Amino acid sequence: MKAVVLQEKGRITIDDIPRPGAPGPGEVKIAVHTVGICGSDVHYYTHGRIGQFVLEQPMILGHEASGTVLEVGDGVEHLSPGDRVAMEPGIPNPRSRASREGRYNVDPDVRFWATPPVDGCLTEEVTHPAEYTYRLPDSLSYAEGALIEPFAVGMQAATKARLAPGDVAAVVGAGTIGIVTAMAALAGGASRVYVSDIAPEKLEKLAGLDGIVPVDASREDLAQRVAADTDGWGAQAVFEASGAGAAYGFVADVAAPGGVVVCVGMPTGPVQFDVVAAQAKELRIETIFRYVNVYRKAIDLAAGDTVDLARLVTETLPLERSVEVFDRGAEARPTDTKLQIRVDGSR
Repeated sequence: MKAVVLQEKGRITIDDIPRPGAPGPGEVKIAVHTVGICGSDVHYYTHGRIGQFVLEQPMILGHEASGTVLEVGDGVEHLSPGDRVAMEPGIPNPRSRASREGRYNVDPDVRFWATPPVDGCLTEEVTHPAEYTYRLPDSLSYAEGALIEPFAVGMQAATKARLAPGDVAAVVGAGTIGIVTAMAALAGGASRVYVSDIAPEKLEKLAGLDGIVPVDASREDLAQRVAADTDGWGAQAVFEASGAGAAYGFVADVAAPGGVVVCVGMPTGPVQFDVVAAQAKELRIETIFRYVNVYRKAIDLAAGDTVDLARLVTETLPLERSVEVFDRGAEARPTDTKLQIRVDGSR
């Protein structure tokens, strides 16, 4: 079967690899249908590493996936062949202290798709633990199913913010993660969410979304806009979702006294942050790393009428054009939000 393999920094090939065998106890075999391209996938392609995770051998890319169950292993009762599913890509050690304390996302032993040295899912078939495989409702397409993974990040961010009904929120960055964080914040009770970005093309994806206020940061200061609209009080929750180090210079200015700043994006290096400014407002600082215990909730929420994940998909291309997709991802076009690869039908 075909797989998209990062051979080394800057070189991707489409290789023939063996198909997986029969699923073991508690596992399912899945025909992969759609895989989204994440910024981390592109970063491994362009840099060969992310922090402590270094590409030292060829690795199959991809971790945002949906597909169809082909076979189920012994003991699997909640899934059957033919079920359409989304797969949570991190497999923790169930016996680790992190897992036992309910924080499996920070388990040092977690095996996460497309994180060196663990292969990802940009291939025709995978086996996966049934416990981290979720049936998709009919109302969600395969494309939307593949977007559950980034949406889960937004869900984790909104959960850590501890939003209260009517809160005002602000999101820095209108990429995929920024937009899904804004959607999750609205679903979590925010009355409105200001979303800022320096690229007006990205803000166009927000058109028509009730409760979201786009702010063109190339022309307007986010802190001043939020202050003007809240009688100088600020936003009860501020989500930094751009990963830009410069954002930490003003997030405290956007926040209301007693509010929270949630660090969602990952800067490429250390950042400067005015601790005294945060102390003067007694701000709470929260961080997130992936997500924990929100995948099912993300699916249920996306299946309703309040969240529209399909609007995030810019283009879907077949597996044989995967190198083109990654090269385009590396260009970071402001008009691109989510590029996806359709694996099913490429065989």
